[in-house]
Amino acid sequence: MIRFENVSKEYTVGEPVVSDFSLEIKDQEFFVLIGPSGSGKTTTLKMINRLISLTNGFIRIDEKPISDYNLQELRWNIGYVLQQIALFPNMTVEENIRVVPEMKKWDNKKMHHRVTELLESVGLDPEKYRHRKISELSGGEQQRIGVLRALAADPDIILMDEPFSALDPISKYNLQQDVVELQRKLKKTVVFVTHDMQEAITLADRICLMNHGKIEQIGTPDEILAHPKNDFVKKFLQTGLPDYKQPQTVQSIMDKGFYSSSIEGQSYTETISSTAKLNILLPLLAQQAVVGLLDEKGEVIGLLSQRNYIEYLAQEQQGGTQ
Repeated sequence: MIRFENVSKEYTVGEPVVSDFSLEIKDQEFFVLIGPSGSGKTTTLKMINRLISLTNGFIRIDEKPISDYNLQELRWNIGYVLQQIALFPNMTVEENIRVVPEMKKWDNKKMHHRVTELLESVGLDPEKYRHRKISELSGGEQQRIGVLRALAADPDIILMDEPFSALDPISKYNLQQDVVELQRKLKKTVVFVTHDMQEAITLADRICLMNHGKIEQIGTPDEILAHPKNDFVKKFLQTGLPDYKQPQTVQSIMDKGFYSSSIEGQSYTETISSTAKLNILLPLLAQQAVVGLLDEKGEVIGLLSQRNYIEYLAQEQQGGTQ
């Protein structure tokens, strides 16, 4: 269990970045910190492993103040994943994953087995990937290795600071599913920072919504969606969830021309209706490069690809609608 007790952080005296912060994160919980830029969420995360020192209050792990832990031992027991993956480019995949186990003086047989186990857990063939250089991997594969490196020495706690924000929607979705599955399988406590409300709702057991260094609301995704505590929470939900009020459908992609009307020479194994919601489309495209589009009569009228979907989202973001 991680407990914050009246924690504050000031970089400049009298100007708190985090103030009067109190909460408990349960063992094996997937806990998400979310809020706008400058809300103090990353500072809060970094105080857990003492990358940033707190100004007042206490943070306890298993009832023991973090200041009482040996710093090296504390950080060995807390995995850390960043947006900037920070893998060692001159090392292989296996060498990157083995960094902390080697520091903890694991034997080679144990480390080899751990690398195999972790690569298999995210669908990467150990014999194919363990000797690859980092530069040979895609962005999504590199971020997977970053997650595995954080898990390598079997820490109890994993801190994740906007780890998927630089990825395309398909890679992001696949990694989200991997992380949720790993967390449940390995029974880790995860503290995850994001500014993306849809990501928070997808991943979290509980969400802490922050603003100006203070807690606005803590609850399960369902609790926050059903009962936003105040106007700030309501506005953040509406801004962060484009389909919060009016769910968008596949038709919205078609209306803007992001699909192919020709199906000659192209194959697909799955279809989706033009009236289906976009939140159904993403997991489907994560598994299929191309899906067939059905009109209201159930007839195939074209194809929708992963590239179509990514281009659609890019235009929506440039137009400020998402």
